[in-house]
Amino acid sequence: MIYSFKGHIPVVHESSFVHPLAAVTGNVIIGKNCYIGPGAAIRGDWGEIILEDGVNVQENCTVHMFPGKSIVLKKGAHVGHGAVIHGANLGRNCLIGMNSVIMDDAVIGDECIVGAMSFVKAETVFSKRKLIVGNPAKAIKDISDEMIDWKTAGTRLYQQLPKDCHETLREVEPLREIPKERPVQEDFYKTLQEIRKEHKE
Repeated sequence: MIYSFKGHIPVVHESSFVHPLAAVTGNVIIGKNCYIGPGAAIRGDWGEIILEDGVNVQENCTVHMFPGKSIVLKKGAHVGHGAVIHGANLGRNCLIGMNSVIMDDAVIGDECIVGAMSFVKAETVFSKRKLIVGNPAKAIKDISDEMIDWKTAGTRLYQQLPKDCHETLREVEPLREIPKERPVQEDFYKTLQEIRKEHKE
């Protein structure tokens, strides 16, 4: 759902997809080929939120801030299921792991990866290409080309997802029996661990 607030109406590029069970409110600008999943709340009621092209904000994420702030999720930023971005800025092509919390005035640099369930304290700044984990989160190493290539490929799937949703997502009544010729899900993306195992063999 898209909501105006105090005269601010969200701007959403037509190529992007906001799930009907998501809530986008107020002073929010969403660029091209962005995906906003069900249960996500992007609240531009007290400040400005800009999602540049190709950003995805997955299921049950929250993006909000203190009054008067402006935050940017830069091109290709990838916000995993259940993460909270509160007044923080995300760099280009970064990955925020599932259920992580990124606090006010923190800066996640370009092509950083924040591990699942990490807590980034307010005003913490990470330079580009760092692997960030823990509570409180710390940079433990640099991101390899292999890791960023894997991340970028995964984000491309989410950048294709808005088009797929526009074309095929429909509310339906459930089937009561499993059809005899049920479609088989395609296996088209591997975990980083699977890729590394293949390279060792």
